[in-house]
Amino acid sequence: MSFSEKIKSLPDQPGIYQYFDENGKLLYIGKAKSLKKRVKSYFRFNPFRPADNLSPRIYKMISEAKDLNYIVVESENDALILENSLIKQLKPKYNILLRDDKTYPYIYINLDEPFPMPQITRKVVKGKNIKYFGPFSSGASAILKTIYEEIPLVQSKSCLKSGKACLYHQIGRCLAPCIGKVTSREYMKYIDQAIKLIHDKEKILEILNQKMQKYAENLQFEEAAEIRDRIKSIESAEIYSHVDLAKLEDLDIFAVEIFNKKAIVIRIFVRQGKVVASSNSVINSQTVPEIGEIYTRAILEFYSTETPFTSSKILVGDDFEEREWLSQVLSEKFGKKISIITPTTKERKSLIKLAKLNALEVIKNQKENSVLDELKILFNLQNTPYKIEVFDTSHMQGEATVGAMVVWEDGKFKKSDYRHYHLEGKDEYSQMRELLTRRAQSFEKSPPPDLWLIDGGKVQLNLAKEIIDSTGANIDVLAISKEKIDAKAHRAKGKAKDTIYELRIENGEWRIDKLKLSESDKRLQFLQMLRDEVHRFAIEFHRKTKRKKDTQIDLLQVKGIGKAKMTKLLNYFGSFENIKKASFEELKDILNEKDAKEIIKFFQNKTCPDK
Repeated sequence: MSFSEKIKSLPDQPGIYQYFDENGKLLYIGKAKSLKKRVKSYFRFNPFRPADNLSPRIYKMISEAKDLNYIVVESENDALILENSLIKQLKPKYNILLRDDKTYPYIYINLDEPFPMPQITRKVVKGKNIKYFGPFSSGASAILKTIYEEIPLVQSKSCLKSGKACLYHQIGRCLAPCIGKVTSREYMKYIDQAIKLIHDKEKILEILNQKMQKYAENLQFEEAAEIRDRIKSIESAEIYSHVDLAKLEDLDIFAVEIFNKKAIVIRIFVRQGKVVASSNSVINSQTVPEIGEIYTRAILEFYSTETPFTSSKILVGDDFEEREWLSQVLSEKFGKKISIITPTTKERKSLIKLAKLNALEVIKNQKENSVLDELKILFNLQNTPYKIEVFDTSHMQGEATVGAMVVWEDGKFKKSDYRHYHLEGKDEYSQMRELLTRRAQSFEKSPPPDLWLIDGGKVQLNLAKEIIDSTGANIDVLAISKEKIDAKAHRAKGKAKDTIYELRIENGEWRIDKLKLSESDKRLQFLQMLRDEVHRFAIEFHRKTKRKKDTQIDLLQVKGIGKAKMTKLLNYFGSFENIKKASFEELKDILNEKDAKEIIKFFQNKTCPDK
């Protein structure tokens, strides 16, 4: 069936459609109330060509489209949700891709518990009486730590099960409900204090500044520096504003600014009438998309199905076609009425103005991505590689085999996204296959980057392409390897030259090209920096794994500590690291006095493997 015939035969039902180019590469994913009507609207049929009324971006996409797939769903809402999920997983060339796709932490308290604890979550917590605070773009941990220092709350759930007071009670930071020192009703008064403090960032910052000053006066500079970092973390989440809504209104605000083909989404969170946090996303697209599509994608991505939703109103800077529909989708998802509104009052207009001013500031402060742009041109990449994942494996004669992934995003290494893996493969090829496959399997939860960089050569490059193709995702891939001298890859500068391997299409067929750049070439130096960082991270984890394994074997050999006793210790403490930290009394309670002495003696005579 020809492309035009396939379009004419589409069903008059809701669903999603996918356009592909002549090489089978995914170009675009869209949703439709009626697949037949929506897809036909892109074309003229006599002769068969793109419709004249399309935007420049969509016209270019349709000009490249040579094939079409579709999926029928039950409703418009299902189509919207499926479209969002597939775009995040597959990264089509012409869809909007928000580079900031992380979830944000909330502080929550389960008020159904007799002695609740404020905790951090990024997902919905099961329970009928859960109170959420946030989201926080930064500073959630700093706020929580300060609350636990200032208010005598239960510090750990395990404390309630122990049946004996811990050190926190002795130093006045816990009321010891574990031994009946406080009733649930009395304890709830302190929870009320905690809730009040969570809402009062100015008070938290005042407390922390006083602590920092006191530490500095006492020459406790490390402690003062830790408090300083906490203050910075809390302050960096805020956009300061004189806007104070009289009705103590809760709002989530989204505003979009487009400038010189750059699009920024600013999110501002208002709680009890005050601006408490903000975050932003950069649009990564082939061309500047329509503003309505930006709002739809940004709102859908932010409110994933598992995200706690604490406001019933979303204020947007511009009206857009799918606003009412999106409101209905979110209302169904969260089980309550959620309104997406445009500003009508003076206060709300001021908040939108504040958001757009901050969006322009983000655009103005965007760093030049000259090296990234040059990489895109040199290697004919689909996208500028704003986000890069780099992979390497490490082992010693097949022992303690591990894999590592580091992430470069927004001009810096993003260490919170680093990952390491224990691998089962017996050779380098199977190890890299396992590493890349495990990463690809997590695309649904953690969307793919713009570029994969593999520490390896032709074989590893082909392997990466095979795995990427199996997912349907649009990811560019490069490999970097050292020239081998005496069958060894020399990484020291001047020992050997790096070779870059890339994939190119020639006459409809993929082929591998290799490129050697000058040692002074900044593009090569950038890729070398990425490769060296993943190598460092892989080696570090390999050594840690090897030391831990050796320590565990040694410990099993301690006189009287057999496998059964080790299993008992691990079941109680959870890890070897916790066994090492355990006191003599704790070990004696689990085993006996003789065994406790042996274990304490062992760790005193053994260099800690994790230091």
